[in-house]
This record gives sequence, C-alpha cells and structure tokens, in this order.
Amino acid sequence: MDGKLRIRVWNEGRHEAVNEPPHIGEIYPDGIHGAIAAGLRPHYPEADITTAVLADEEHGLAEEVLVETDVLLWWGHMAHAEVSDAIVERVHRHVLGGMGLIVLHSGHFAKIFTKLLGTSCSLAWRNEGERELVWTVKPSHPIAEGVDNPIVIPEQEMYGELFDIPDPDDLIFISSFAGGEVFRSGVTFTRGKGRIFYFSPGDQEDPVYDHPQVQRVLANGVKWAAQPDLDRSAPEVRNAPRGWYETSAM
Repeated sequence: MDGKLRIRVWNEGRHEAVNEPPHIGEIYPDGIHGAIAAGLRPHYPEADITTAVLADEEHGLAEEVLVETDVLLWWGHMAHAEVSDAIVERVHRHVLGGMGLIVLHSGHFAKIFTKLLGTSCSLAWRNEGERELVWTVKPSHPIAEGVDNPIVIPEQEMYGELFDIPDPDDLIFISSFAGGEVFRSGVTFTRGKGRIFYFSPGDQEDPVYDHPQVQRVLANGVKWAAQPDLDRSAPEVRNAPRGWYETSAM
C-alpha cells in the first residue's frame, strides 16, 4: 500500500435510475454516491475515493476491489433484495477481516447490515420532511470530533424507536424530530476485526449529504473505521498439543 486511504462509496442507484423522487436529479445531479464522495474529498484530498452502484458488474464489489478498499460506505433503499447473496458473503468476509463499513440511512435493511448485526434492524418512520436535531451524546468519541451539537437538518425523513439492533459498542448520536420521536442515529459495532458505523441522516428526498456537518461526521467515521495496515486473513485454526507453549518458549 502507498499510504493513501482507499474509500469506496456504494449506492444502489435505483432512485436515480427511475427518477424517484422526480427532483432527485436536481438535489443529487451526480447521484447520492457522487454527493457522498464529493463531501469526503475536501477532508481526504490525497485519498483514492471511488463509487459504485448496483448495476455495475458484480455490483462494483469484486474481490479485487474489496482487497483494495479500506472503508466501504453503503446506501440502499429500494433494491436490498437484488443484492447478490454471494457478494454479501464477500463483503461480510472483508468486514470480519478488518475492512471498515459505514451504513447509511435506509441501509439499515441492507442484507450486509442485518447479517452482521443478527437482528431485523426495523424501526419506525415517517417521511414528511420535518426538522431533525442530531445530538452528540458521546463527545469524546473520534466520530464526534468537531461536530456541531446539535446538527440541525431542516428537512429529513423521521426515523424513530424502537430500532431493533443489538446494544451498540458506542452510542454517539441521538436524533430528535419535530413530531416528538427520538432515534439512535449514530452507533458503532465491531464484528471480527471490522469496525462498523451506522449513521441515519441522508434521505433521497432532501440534500442532506450536502450538509457540511453531515459531511464531517462521515469523514470522521471513515477515519475511525479505516485500518489500512491490518492483515485480513482469518484467525488460524490449529491443533495445540499439550505443552506447546513450553516448547515454543525454549
């Protein structure tokens, strides 16, 4: 590795392909993936930041691509079921080996996320474009560094509890909405060697990924999740004869 961080932004790309909502081309002219990548580049000007969509060959997640990916960001909504199970297994193996994974918004129902967490990841929702306040509840966490408290998002889809996830390693952000609901909007997990960050703001209806503070959170998440020098090989399974440690210590 030459020292550059390698970031892959994955988006199913279905909303853009079917022009739903009709204004998505206006708020995200380069797609949701393009907006996320553009928001990361000022924070990582030397990084190799690439994008992929579901329609790409092997969904843009071939083995040789994942080997060269330090952090994968994942956005999906309409086409979770169309993601190949074989590719989910491939991504799963790389996460367990140490590739960082950042799951965004409606990616809570992505096959890879539910497989890694082992729960339904269901939640309450309402899409009426209401104000969201993202409150930092663990300011000492690296992902919260330099982030406004609260982040004010003028219009956003409401996500509410109960969010059916395991107890997270860290609860960093809690969101409150104009309708009164609250939601655990920024949580981390560890699976195998891999670091996982889920962050909920970012609906297809509103230009949330252009928000500077949302961009900062994602940039911080990338830095936290990346482990570029980690050996991704699986732990060795071996027979350990009695007294092996005594022999090795001689």
